[in-house]
Amino acid sequence: MQLNRLTMTRWGQAILIPAIIFVVVFSMMAVLARQYAALQQDQARAEDLKSGLTAIYIDLQEAESGVRGFVVSGNEEYLAPMTRASEDIPAAFVRLGPLVTPAQKPAVDEFQAEVTTRMTQLKNTPATLTAPGGLENIADNMRTVSRGRATMREVRATLERIVAGETAAVAEHRRNVRRMGAYIQGLSWLTLFAVMTIAFIGLMQARRRKAEIEAAHGALHEANLKLSAEIAEREAIEEQLRQAQKMEAIGQLTGGIAHDFNNMLAVIMGALNIMQRRINRGDYNIAGFVDAAIEGAQRGGALTQRLLAFARKQMLEPRVLDCNKLVSGMSDLLRRTLGETIQTEVVLAGGLWRVHADPHQLETAILNLVVNARDAMEGGGKLTIETANAHFDDAYALTHKDVPAGQYVVVAVTDTGTGMAPEVLNKAFDPFFTTKSSGKGTGLGLSQVYGFVRQSGGHVKICSELGHGANVKIYLPRYHGPGEDVPAPRVTDPDSLPKGNEGETILVVEDEDAVRRLAVDGLRDLGYTVIDAESPEAALDILDQEPGILLLFTDVVMPRMNGRQLAEEAQRRRPKLKVLYTTGYTRNAVVHNGTLDPNVRLLGKPYSLENLARRVREILDTRGLA
Repeated sequence: MQLNRLTMTRWGQAILIPAIIFVVVFSMMAVLARQYAALQQDQARAEDLKSGLTAIYIDLQEAESGVRGFVVSGNEEYLAPMTRASEDIPAAFVRLGPLVTPAQKPAVDEFQAEVTTRMTQLKNTPATLTAPGGLENIADNMRTVSRGRATMREVRATLERIVAGETAAVAEHRRNVRRMGAYIQGLSWLTLFAVMTIAFIGLMQARRRKAEIEAAHGALHEANLKLSAEIAEREAIEEQLRQAQKMEAIGQLTGGIAHDFNNMLAVIMGALNIMQRRINRGDYNIAGFVDAAIEGAQRGGALTQRLLAFARKQMLEPRVLDCNKLVSGMSDLLRRTLGETIQTEVVLAGGLWRVHADPHQLETAILNLVVNARDAMEGGGKLTIETANAHFDDAYALTHKDVPAGQYVVVAVTDTGTGMAPEVLNKAFDPFFTTKSSGKGTGLGLSQVYGFVRQSGGHVKICSELGHGANVKIYLPRYHGPGEDVPAPRVTDPDSLPKGNEGETILVVEDEDAVRRLAVDGLRDLGYTVIDAESPEAALDILDQEPGILLLFTDVVMPRMNGRQLAEEAQRRRPKLKVLYTTGYTRNAVVHNGTLDPNVRLLGKPYSLENLARRVREILDTRGLA
């Protein structure tokens, strides 16, 4: 132990001297860097000053040449350089003022006085010639020209003295920097020699210990090889398992989508084919097939929305909500959904906090839970919907990494149905996983609930035991900001569609011809005047030509220019123009972080004529909305 301490002391003493030299060198290098930067600035200043003074001298020469031309020819066009120089030279001296050093200031002042004197002489010459009897003074003017040459020689001599002084000052500054660099270089070589000497001594000592370390490393390396082989083998097995699970999930998802979409497309295509055959025969009894096709299309649209909800990529329109009011407003809908064999109880908490969530999606989530509860109570039972305030502490957040600690509002749905076994509970949120018989469920209800809640920053939890019912709790973050509670709009009579008023003109922009035709025909059936464009560029041309357009109804995803860019350019030209977007799926144009941008109005595809009519009427009737 004492030997090690002695060795460390000696090494410390040996390293101390090079360390001191290194610090000195480093400090001097810092000073040298500052000196070099000052040299660069001095060189640039000197060059700017010399260039500026030379430019003044050139302007003076051109002015003198012009005046001589005027004296000889009497043509006033020769005076243009003198006029320009009389304006430029004073301004140039002002700009060069900060570049003049104290040592050069007397010379520069002398140069400026000489230039000013000569400019005064030149400016007086035209007045002398144009005065009465001016032609008789030609001899005097020629003598003035001769004196001007002497003045110009003095000006040039002063300029050369200034340039020489600047050149000498910069050269002296450069020599000082080079001397300091030479000193630093010598110290650097000294430091390098000291470090190499210490390194050589350390290398010799390291060799003596190398044999001891290599023996220990050999044993450790052999153990590491065995451990690495075991880890690689385990990782390969885990990767195979993850890949198999991923492929199983993708297969289940793909199979579920294909099964449901094929069923819906079969209904739509079958209904359309039958309608086509009957219309060709002159038989217009096709109302039932129209309803079947519309129902199939609506089911397809609902399926895509559920898939987007599960993927947390649906477009949300969050509002400030009172969940008590929302649940109370659903009472009639829940009563019709549950039927008479199920007893319903609603327990609303007093002083419930508000949340910021999409009311339509929250209603859909609650309805999905209610439908699942109803299907689990085929022989009847009791369903309870509760609201409450809740708080997740740090301990809960540590055990649930995706749940931040904080205050939440709870909407809980409890049933007395069959319940779920543990293996079913673990897969409850998986898409297309269902325990219902074929044709009685898509397996997307709980996955949609999960996606919506997670996208809204919340948490969802299921507690269930086989034979003892289930309890599903939706946790949404408490909203602390301002804003009034906005109830979710209720569905009204589809037969009373709002119509367009005379003179209301809508511009429809859609790059898909079939979709554009359907939108145009639907709006025209509602009584609107409709103009359509197949591209954003064509739409902008129409806006410039048609001043009566009130609403721009545009697709979001289009080539070259998306709908958001089109709307911004259109509203730049027409600030009062209102905009309604439509899309099946979009990212980063009107939706960010899964939420619609502020003041954006969107109608998702596929949309019904009823949805189109109500959305357009709502926007046109809202004052101040753009």
